[in-house]
Amino acid sequence: MLRFRGKPMPETSLVMAIVNRTPDSFFDKGATFGLQAALERVDQVVEEGAHIVDIGGVKAAPGVEVSAAEESSRVLEVVEQVRARHPSVVLSVDTYRTSVAELVLAAGADIVNDAWEAPEPETFAVVASFGAGIVCTHAGHLPPRTRPHRVSYPDVVADVVSTVTTLAEKAVAAGVPRESVLIDPGHDFGKNSRHSLQLTARTGELVATGWPVLMALSRKDFVGEVLDLLPDERLEGTLAATAVCAWQGARVFRTHDVTATLRVLRMVDAIRGTTAPAVNVRGLA
Repeated sequence: MLRFRGKPMPETSLVMAIVNRTPDSFFDKGATFGLQAALERVDQVVEEGAHIVDIGGVKAAPGVEVSAAEESSRVLEVVEQVRARHPSVVLSVDTYRTSVAELVLAAGADIVNDAWEAPEPETFAVVASFGAGIVCTHAGHLPPRTRPHRVSYPDVVADVVSTVTTLAEKAVAAGVPRESVLIDPGHDFGKNSRHSLQLTARTGELVATGWPVLMALSRKDFVGEVLDLLPDERLEGTLAATAVCAWQGARVFRTHDVTATLRVLRMVDAIRGTTAPAVNVRGLA
């Protein structure tokens, strides 16, 4: 069973809602940069049924440099207030910095979502000291906030599996509870769109490692390039990829669109037989 700082997770597919305290996010363009807007968005996604809320203070793409102090300022006050408003919700913070991780964990965060392949490996020990969880992500062996350029792999899935399982074992060796570790193949991070499509098609190979798999697919460039659409038009493509990954056994889905994603996952879980229909009267009355 997945568990984060003593909080057990349902044995279903799970939704991680994205809340960005950044002025330059690729999709929401800073809609939740203001503190009140961020808190209202958290209230909304919790009401919609998100299992995890992921708060970020630095966009993944290149851009204006954000210091550790500024990043901490952006995410810490959200964590503190959300922890008070929603004591039972699982809170994640999207950061690759050990100093930020330590502050937000002390304030009550449950997971560190490190999207950049642990550039500061001291984070493992910090996460362990709080009994918290961690996301171990493949980022193409690139420095944080770097775009891929003509990147190639003999086999991208093999590279991802080797990298994320090694990171996961390092986390456990540092003392992070095994049931609190997720692996993420890092769609688009250090990859072109064909790589991300391969990872989607071969999700089962990640699931076969035994580590629970997080998929961050929401409105990403590989969806946009397949359909030739801008971020605000990529929902259907995202949901198609979500269904494919969920059917193969991926467990957690990081998304901008909580309600739509939950509905897709509930349908996949019902088809698989791991959850029952909400209503079951057809042909019985």
